[in-house]
Amino acid sequence: MSRPVLLVCVLLVLIITSQFEWRQQLVSDVDAIATPRESQKQQRIQQREENIKEKIILSQEKNIQSLNDLVRSLKEQLRQCRGNNETSSGTFSS
Repeated sequence: MSRPVLLVCVLLVLIITSQFEWRQQLVSDVDAIATPRESQKQQRIQQREENIKEKIILSQEKNIQSLNDLVRSLKEQLRQCRGNNETSSGTFSS
């Protein structure tokens, strides 16, 4: 082989191998960039889930409070009815 042909072959080999290295670096760089994006996306999703859970809990607490108020009101009505019954049954027995 002549020297110029050998030099061209060596240059081609160098160019090809350097391109493979660049591609590997680019792929690793893209992976490094994608990983934080994915973790940020996961964090946003988890935050949304936590917000939804918190809203559900607050809604349930409001419902429980409303039910407690209704129970309190019904107990008071029951006491009044019992009081009225005792009063009316006391007047009948006299």
